[in-house]
Amino acid sequence: MSKERDVLTLPHDELEALQLEGIKKTLVKCYENVPFYKESFDAAGFDPYALETLEDLKNAPFTTKQDLRDNYPYKMFAVPMSEVREIHMSSGTTGIATVGGYTEHDLEIWGDCFARAIRYANGGKDDVCHVCYGYGLFTGGLGAHYGGVSAGCTTIPMSAGNTERQIRVLREMGSTILCCTPSYAMHIADTAISMGLDPKKDFSLKVGIHGAEAFSDNFRADLEKKFGYKVLDIYGLTETMGPGVAVECWEQQGLHLAEDHFYPEIIDPETGEVLPDGEWGELVLTTVDREATPVVRYRTRDITRIIPGECACGRTHKRIDRLHGRTDDMLIIRGVNVFPSQIEDVMKTVPELSSWYQVELTTVDHLDRVTLKVELEQGFDFDEIREIERLQKEVESRMKSALSVGLKVKIVEPKSIPRSEGKVKRVIDNREGVN
Repeated sequence: MSKERDVLTLPHDELEALQLEGIKKTLVKCYENVPFYKESFDAAGFDPYALETLEDLKNAPFTTKQDLRDNYPYKMFAVPMSEVREIHMSSGTTGIATVGGYTEHDLEIWGDCFARAIRYANGGKDDVCHVCYGYGLFTGGLGAHYGGVSAGCTTIPMSAGNTERQIRVLREMGSTILCCTPSYAMHIADTAISMGLDPKKDFSLKVGIHGAEAFSDNFRADLEKKFGYKVLDIYGLTETMGPGVAVECWEQQGLHLAEDHFYPEIIDPETGEVLPDGEWGELVLTTVDREATPVVRYRTRDITRIIPGECACGRTHKRIDRLHGRTDDMLIIRGVNVFPSQIEDVMKTVPELSSWYQVELTTVDHLDRVTLKVELEQGFDFDEIREIERLQKEVESRMKSALSVGLKVKIVEPKSIPRSEGKVKRVIDNREGVN
């Protein structure tokens, strides 16, 4: 514990020295053990043995998800398989999955990184950590599980699904920490309320650690109101480790990167230029000390920024802002860039609407058409046709004002949009020639 506190409050020049030492070893290990990196570095004229400063890393080529897919399953491994203790994979919904390997050292780091989220929430051995991320190849369940154990919590491996059973266990087992996607947390809350329960009174939860999908401040506020707990964001991805790469502290002013294990850059997604702290761009990560599947300048496709200055909590690790979206789920509507999170922010300004929505893209007369389906909040009368029509026009007007582009809004009945036990599917793309 004291060692962790020391690492988290290191003066940043000492932290950068730690990063530089680790990245030097990582570059050599990648070059000597992973054919992809040898070919990539040689093609770019990058000498992995000559790195002298962290600034020099910008001369290294990027690594992309497609590179990992092209080397499926084990060609990106930098250690013999005899040293690999665990394997996880991305969902692979858009193609071949990406594979992440873990040595004993990697698993220890992973557990420690997620445990920081619990400790940032003032959690520990007196807490019951209820994990309903999916277990298995997805990194969410076991990442949270290892974090709960590492933090000394009593850990319940619920996994996803069977929401009524989740609710019964939350009530009867006295769970104090809930780990799942934010959309599933909302589903649990709404289901409990529909059962006649009050999550604030009938549960013992004090904090929710929610990640794997972006969510707005308004969505957070709605969750906190329903559960009566504090919501902390957590970020991670299979390609670099899993959940725990960056975690939010009690201040809720950005997510602290685990800079002793990951070196961040923010780049212009179009030019690849490294941007200064404070500017929005694509997050790029280099692993500092991962053994099985290290990555060099991995393009996450996630849009964020490094928040200038230090956090009021006293920890010195840099903070990234909450995700603004992704470069690969950004919608281009008549030449205007729109992220689903922006749509959600506008939608939440209308009290008659719930947090559940979907964006559907279709093609009509060879032109893209975008329809926003959003559920009416329970308690409002869906049968008042004129009121629904008025509300749809009002939302369309607010969307056009905020996004500089028009969307067709369709208000639907409560619980008519499919729920998800994992990542919620916000965008349905049915355009001609897509997928």
